[in-house]
Amino acid sequence: MMPAEKTMPAENESMTVPSTTAPSDPSRTEAPPGPAPAGSEPTGLDAARLDAAELDLAVRTWYTDTRAAVCTLAGDLDIETLEPARSALDGLVEQHPPLLVVDLAGVDFCDSSGLNLLLQTRMAAVSADVEFRLAAPSVTVQRLLELTCADTVFSLHPTVGAALAVPR
Repeated sequence: MMPAEKTMPAENESMTVPSTTAPSDPSRTEAPPGPAPAGSEPTGLDAARLDAAELDLAVRTWYTDTRAAVCTLAGDLDIETLEPARSALDGLVEQHPPLLVVDLAGVDFCDSSGLNLLLQTRMAAVSADVEFRLAAPSVTVQRLLELTCADTVFSLHPTVGAALAVPR
C-alpha cells in the first residue's frame, strides 16, 4: 500500500499540505521516500515544495511617521497560505496603531478564507479602536469584494498613499 501524501487530520488536529508545485529545474529529482535525516536540509522536490510554499504569500509590515501600520500582502491569500497573514494582522491590531492599512495590490488570488481573515481583522480593529482600511485591491480581489458585497463593509482606497491620506 502506497502512503498518501494528503491525509485527513484527526479531530482538533491541524495539518500542513505541501505545495504541489513541481520544480522548474528538470535536473532536480525527488528525494527518497521517508523522513529526512535529522539536521539535514530539504533537497529535490521537497525543497521545491518548501520554496513554493514560502513564495505563495509574502507579508511585509511597516510604519509611517504618524504610527500608522501598513501590511503588504503579495501572492495567494488562501487556506494554505493564511497563517503568516493572520499572525501579522493579529499582531498589528494588538499593537493598537491609530490606523491599519492592508495593501492588496500584490494579491493574485483570494479565497473565502482570505476574505474571512480580512473581515475578522476589520472586526478586531473596530473593537480595538483601530481604523482599518484596504488599499489597492487587485482586479481579482476587487471582484471578490464586489461579488460578496464586502466592498460595502470595507473602507477601500485605490492606493496605500490614498488610504493613509484620508483624515481619521
